[in-house]
Amino acid sequence: MTKENLRIIYMGTPDFAVESLRALVEGGYNVVAVVTMPDKPMGRHGSVLQPSPVKQYAVEHGLKVLQPVKLKDPDFVEELRALKADLQIVVAFRMLPEVVWSMPPLGTFNAHASLLPKYRGAAPINWAVINGETETGITTFFLKHEIDTGDIIQQVKIPIGETDNVEVVHDKLMVLSGKLVTETVDNIIAGTVTSIPQDQFKDVPLTPAPKIFRETCRIDWKQPTQQVYNFIRGLSPYPAAWTTLNGKSVKIYETEKCPSTSPEEAGKIFTDGKDFLKVATTDGWLYIKVLQLEGKKKMAVTDLLRGLKIEKDAFFV
Repeated sequence: MTKENLRIIYMGTPDFAVESLRALVEGGYNVVAVVTMPDKPMGRHGSVLQPSPVKQYAVEHGLKVLQPVKLKDPDFVEELRALKADLQIVVAFRMLPEVVWSMPPLGTFNAHASLLPKYRGAAPINWAVINGETETGITTFFLKHEIDTGDIIQQVKIPIGETDNVEVVHDKLMVLSGKLVTETVDNIIAGTVTSIPQDQFKDVPLTPAPKIFRETCRIDWKQPTQQVYNFIRGLSPYPAAWTTLNGKSVKIYETEKCPSTSPEEAGKIFTDGKDFLKVATTDGWLYIKVLQLEGKKKMAVTDLLRGLKIEKDAFFV
C-alpha cells in the first residue's frame, strides 16, 4: 500500500487542524473525505453561516466534506462506511463514538497537543503554559473508549520559552502536528508502528487539561508573581485572563515580572499616570503592558494612561 492509494478520512475543525490537513493534501496523500463541524451561525441574527477553517480549506481543494450534527446518526455512519477508508485521522475534533473510530481496518489516530499521558483534555496548550511547563509537544495515538487514553504511536517535543504565550506555543505545535501526522501515516503504511499503552508511562504525572470557561480565566492576585505571570500568558490572546477595576472587567494580555523585597497588598495598583502601571502580587509586582478595558479596544498601557486617571488607592479585584 502507498500513500496514493491509502484511503484517509480526516476529521477536524479549527485553524489548528488545517495545517495537518494541508500537509496531507500537499504531500500527495489520498484524503477521500473531511469531517468537520456544521457551519456556525454568525451575525446579529445568526443569519450568516460561517464554515469551519477545515471546511474552508477542504472546499478550496475540492475535497468531499461531511458535517454531521450527531456522530451516531445512522445516515452519517453509513455514508462514512461507504467511503471505505483504510485510516481515519483526528486533529482538534469531537470525541468519536466507537462505531466511528473502530470502522477503518488500520484504525483511527489522533494528534493531541501535549506529551500524553500528561494534559489529557480540551485545553492542553493553555494548561501547559499556565502551569509553567518548560516543554510540551505533539502525541499521535490510536483512539479507544476513554478520551486521550489510547496507545501512543509517536511523540515530538518542543521547548516553551519563558515569554511564550499560548498563541506562540499553539502556532509552533500546529506546524509540528502537520509533520508528525504525515510521519505517522508513513510509518503505518510501512508497518513499523509499535504503539505503547499509556499506563507504561508511570513516571509521568496525570495533569488534566479541562475545558476553559470564563470563570477559569479570572486572575487571583493573591498568588506569587511567577504564577500570575504564567496564568496571564497561558490565556493570551484568547480567551484572555481578566480582573475587575471599579466593578468593570479588564482583560490583561501581556505583563512583565518585577521582584520586590517589600510586597504590597495583592491587587494594589501603582502608576505614574504616564509610563507604567504595576500590580502587586504576594511576592512582587507585575508591570501591565497590554490590556483591554470593558467596552474598549485592546491597547498598550501607555496609550491607556493618556486618557484614563487611576485613583491612588485603586485595586484590581
